[in-house]
Amino acid sequence: MRRMSVQTRVSIDIQRIRREKNLSQEEVAHRADIHQTYLSGVETGKRNPSILVVERIAKALGVDVSEVVRGI
Repeated sequence: MRRMSVQTRVSIDIQRIRREKNLSQEEVAHRADIHQTYLSGVETGKRNPSILVVERIAKALGVDVSEVVRGI
């Protein structure tokens, strides 16, 4: 069985957490000070965010960064 890439795992976790918290992409992007289209790209795996951006997104979601990268 092939393991999921780090980028794919992070994308899935960010989207899952955002949806569990009933937050829109716009709200999370605003809180993380990134553009909504960039967040969309992160969630779909089209963008490869830096660890600093992942940290900002995690903070915007109200979780520790370890929650976003837990499947790695």
